[in-house]
Amino acid sequence: MTIPLFTVVIDTYNHELFIEQAVRSVLQQDFPAADREILVVDDGSTDRTPQILRSFGSEIRILRKANGGQASAFNVGIPECRGEVVAFLDGDDWWAPGKLRRVAEAFAAEPAIGIVGHGILESYDEDRVKPIAPPASERLRLNSLAAARVFRLRKCFLGTSRMSMRTTLARQILPVPESLRIEADEYLFTVAAALSELLIVPETLTHYRQHKASLYNSAGSSTAGLRQKQVVLSALAEVLRQKLPGFGVPDDAVRCVVEIVQAEADQLRLTLDGGGPWETLRTENTIYRVMHADASRGQRLFRSATMLPACFLPPRWFYGTRRWLARQDWYHTARSKFLPVPAVTGVVAQETPKRG
Repeated sequence: MTIPLFTVVIDTYNHELFIEQAVRSVLQQDFPAADREILVVDDGSTDRTPQILRSFGSEIRILRKANGGQASAFNVGIPECRGEVVAFLDGDDWWAPGKLRRVAEAFAAEPAIGIVGHGILESYDEDRVKPIAPPASERLRLNSLAAARVFRLRKCFLGTSRMSMRTTLARQILPVPESLRIEADEYLFTVAAALSELLIVPETLTHYRQHKASLYNSAGSSTAGLRQKQVVLSALAEVLRQKLPGFGVPDDAVRCVVEIVQAEADQLRLTLDGGGPWETLRTENTIYRVMHADASRGQRLFRSATMLPACFLPPRWFYGTRRWLARQDWYHTARSKFLPVPAVTGVVAQETPKRG
């Protein structure tokens, strides 16, 4: 089995607190240094990130550019890749030991696979780590409604620090629309899944850092951040709606994939701009139907009760109240004790055949 050559693309912006750990997690992989390169795209950092990167000397290659967001970083970095496979890493995350070797083995064993994802460890601090992973390997291609229903529930295993893809496939997708300052990874892995088979392995191989400075997480911490996220999600929904049919995705599968992205964008729009109560009900029902179709009868009844205020409250009041509740410890304690949030809908893709 021939192990492919890898380029690791690290996109970073003002990650002075985290970038050293990200780079070292790659350097410390049990993987031959001669078979991989590390390419760091610095998206115009204004903190100490450039100095920290220079301290690695010839161990990494640095591309510094004006700040333009995640899509622009991909558009600059991918054409520079020398490896057969490109593995992505955000500058504020880090990899678990064995990540590169496991992913390389998956590509070597499955020539038809174009993109590989895997489980994650949501890391809040040194003592709070939450593993999230599928129970078994799954493979699919985004070429049917059934596959789309699985795909939209597996996106957490395909974000930037989890996805690796064959370099020829990544270049085929370029350019990533630069309006996607965040969420560019979702465009990349969605189109990749339309053009090639996708494999998700169950191992938890990435530490996905949860912190307030994260461009994605912090987008919800202010009105300006919410607006950016809403605009980008709306743009992502529209570009997927336009582009996926051209990549051979059937219309019903396109609608299925776009539905949840559009609902998330609509949720933010209603939070910021308001609208009619019926819009809140429609949006929330869409999200709940997609994410929690397997909810118990009790959970559904509780959900119906909590949605009664949405029938008459202006959306901004409804979402404001919900955000207030989310900040209350007593509410989380009561929910976890008496009626936990239902699990994500259980749908199954084709399991990877065992190799003899």
